[in-house]
Amino acid sequence: MTRHNFKCIEGHTEGMPVRMVIDGAPTLLGATMNDFRSFFVEQYDWIRRSLMLEPRGHSHMSGTILYPPVSANADFSLLFIETSGCLPMCGHASIGSISFVLEAGLVVPKRPGTVVVDVPAGQLTARYEMSGDMVTSVRFTNVPSFLLHRDVEVVLPQLGRLSVDIAYGGNFYPIVEVQPNFPGCEHFAPEQLLEWGREMQALVNDTIEVMHPDNQAIRGVKHCMWTGHPMREDADARAVVIAGESLIDRSPCGTGTSARVAQRFARGLLREGEVFRHQSLIGSRFIGRVESTTKLESGIDAVFPSIEGRAWITGRAEYYVDESQPYAHGFTLREFVA
Repeated sequence: MTRHNFKCIEGHTEGMPVRMVIDGAPTLLGATMNDFRSFFVEQYDWIRRSLMLEPRGHSHMSGTILYPPVSANADFSLLFIETSGCLPMCGHASIGSISFVLEAGLVVPKRPGTVVVDVPAGQLTARYEMSGDMVTSVRFTNVPSFLLHRDVEVVLPQLGRLSVDIAYGGNFYPIVEVQPNFPGCEHFAPEQLLEWGREMQALVNDTIEVMHPDNQAIRGVKHCMWTGHPMREDADARAVVIAGESLIDRSPCGTGTSARVAQRFARGLLREGEVFRHQSLIGSRFIGRVESTTKLESGIDAVFPSIEGRAWITGRAEYYVDESQPYAHGFTLREFVA
């Protein structure tokens, strides 16, 4: 019998779960976090499935694995795991993991008030505020984000012809703004948006090449953002983000908000430094900003967006992956549908 033990901190960022593995992770080979991600996917994806999917997780679970820093200037590294795969970047999980690390005393930052984190998509810098031993705010500057494709036309059978922008904020997002055939996410049930989100991912991947111009390993669409009108006056816009086949983001989505900040800036709808208050399905909120502008190596205009939010620890847990048990490596109900 082989049993693997994983110790975790449990919590959520603005309503979206974060399960951070703090003990039990395997040693990974490579020189960068992107190398680590590739090696993990090839050799250890069973860990992601075991901890994210049923029976230990659920269809909307998301998490991270804590690793030592790869870069000399970094405080620690994060590998992102969720139901849809091992992502290059995850904003809500970054905010959650930074909060958990600080509140649990697992890392002492090199510079008080600032943490630098190596992630597969690059490196992010976050400023944080604390009240006693509680983190009250995390504002991280994300990787360069950009609008890759404008006004891509797709036809979704249930809605008809739609125009979508495809933007990058650590992951790629088809962004469906309010338009004649889509009056806004508030008019549809989350389950309906999930079904259409799966179809949108497939349509975009079949219609147009989506690839990071500076990193060919980051390609394809695994998310979809349905936008709408805010629920309250303290927000500027609302969005429901779909990830993979089953995940509906409860938070406004960090990489999704980054992508939308980049899109809005490219379209002249947001100025550098201006606040963008992005609301989620459940009404929680991230604050997005364009911190500065830049250019990719390929010459494409991009921005450094920042995302600000809060996270809370809800407990600690230890999970056993016993190879002798049925469903040891997790399952989804969709795997049993013909």
